[in-house]
Amino acid sequence: YAILSHRWGAEVNYEEMIGLMKMEEEEREEVEKRHGYQKIIKSCEQAMKDGYEWLWVDTCCIDKRSSAELSEAINSMYRWYQNAQVCYAYLNDVGESTFPTKKDDNKFAESNGWPEWFVRGWTLQELIAPKEVKFFNKDWVHIGNKRQLEPMLEKATGIPREVLRNGLAGKRLSVAKIMSWAAERKTTRVEDRAYSLMGLFGVYMPMLYGEGKMAFQRLQLEIIRRSSDQSIFAW
Repeated sequence: YAILSHRWGAEVNYEEMIGLMKMEEEEREEVEKRHGYQKIIKSCEQAMKDGYEWLWVDTCCIDKRSSAELSEAINSMYRWYQNAQVCYAYLNDVGESTFPTKKDDNKFAESNGWPEWFVRGWTLQELIAPKEVKFFNKDWVHIGNKRQLEPMLEKATGIPREVLRNGLAGKRLSVAKIMSWAAERKTTRVEDRAYSLMGLFGVYMPMLYGEGKMAFQRLQLEIIRRSSDQSIFAW
């Protein structure tokens, strides 16, 4: 299967997706006009073109009405990206047909000079976990893959090329080093700052939306339980 990584916007959720055919025409048209729906369609077209039977998209493949399903999905997310044959990274704020080669504070003023995809919390694991990542601009033009773009990706994220190329397996990286890659990243929900890092540290914990910053303390405790790396205290 292929899997999508993207910056969230006006999305289509699971409930809307499965109810699409039962909707009144006017309601269905409203959903189909959303940018998030077009993302799903374009991703499906790309997956078909690449010869895949299945595509997984976080916005419409998780029934978030079920807390058990949401918790399982978040705890499994890193593995799902890791097991995908290819990950499509959709950069909705890149109009050119080439990947940005250097920081541009005018064009990407609100995201440290790089496309917004690079400052989101969840996209960190979505860059590291898959074997292959293909990047697309806002018009779904392919602008390079993870291997071709290693120098720029290292510059934009601080992640060493060896990790970009081969993932975290077998690497003896300190907790503080991995944490540093996430330092400038943002999430909409406070708790997601912690939840989006679980896969990178190989830890699992229940989701408790509403706990706020306590989520990060729980993440640190889980890391300490699994590791004797004292660099976590430096963080």
